[in-house]
Amino acid sequence: MSNVKTVLPNLRCTLGEGPHWDAEDGVLYWVDIVGKTAYALRPDDGGSRSWVFDQPVAAIVPRQKGGLLVALADGLAFLDPDSGKTTPFVAPDGDHPGNRSNESRVDPMGRFWIGTMQNNIGPNGEDLPVTISTGTLNCVTADGETSRFGENIGISNTLLWSADGTKMFFGDTITNTLNVYDFDMKTGVPSNPKVFFGPQDRGNMDGSAMDADGYIWNARWGGGCLIRFAPDGSVDRIIELPVTQPTSCVFGGPDLKTLYITSAAVGLEGNGNPLEGALLSIRTEVAGQLCHPFAG
Repeated sequence: MSNVKTVLPNLRCTLGEGPHWDAEDGVLYWVDIVGKTAYALRPDDGGSRSWVFDQPVAAIVPRQKGGLLVALADGLAFLDPDSGKTTPFVAPDGDHPGNRSNESRVDPMGRFWIGTMQNNIGPNGEDLPVTISTGTLNCVTADGETSRFGENIGISNTLLWSADGTKMFFGDTITNTLNVYDFDMKTGVPSNPKVFFGPQDRGNMDGSAMDADGYIWNARWGGGCLIRFAPDGSVDRIIELPVTQPTSCVFGGPDLKTLYITSAAVGLEGNGNPLEGALLSIRTEVAGQLCHPFAG
């Protein structure tokens, strides 16, 4: 683990998540869902900023039209980065008021995909049990048109697309399974899900990044590691981490060879590991896929 760096030595997130690399501006975005805070960091000069909301926030991504899009617990909103003002956009899962946003990613066509789950955050940030699989998977276009492609999801995690645009990956932490779908990039429709990988010995399936060779780097909640899966779903290698609950990762840096990893301290208070909840990074031999801004 000697090559694992702590990116911001003093930052610890209760539930760090949703890392996104803005290659155009050289900025890393991520959130602390429970902390109701979104972060931005420009690693080359150390410049950083953050925005606090009145509810949990699960994702923050740049918009092609300027400004930012955030996935708040109850829906999507536009964020003016300078004033911090939010403007409601759409609520793709508004018919499930007991759910909250959890997993989001922008596909190569600029559509925003958002997976939800039963809300497990109490009014004071306390951890509540997930008892029912009421989550949904929704796609939002630039003009705010929403389509639903999944229901009865426990905990939405991982959203990825193959480089050739013919496959989409999406999973459920409750079933500990990542599925691969046939994908029509033009219409944005996934179909024909099959199991890509199922339960593993180390932890539970959380968020992921894909590298240029089509391998998936999956954060293992409770497993203290990432598992790199080959394109056939087999385990290529295990990357040990100094945190118990890695949540997601994204490739960044000028060469896309820095893997940024978010983690969560929730439920680990007093376990003696001062790094729980830290933002970590490792250098990789292979470059990662680019992230995309929201087309709206």
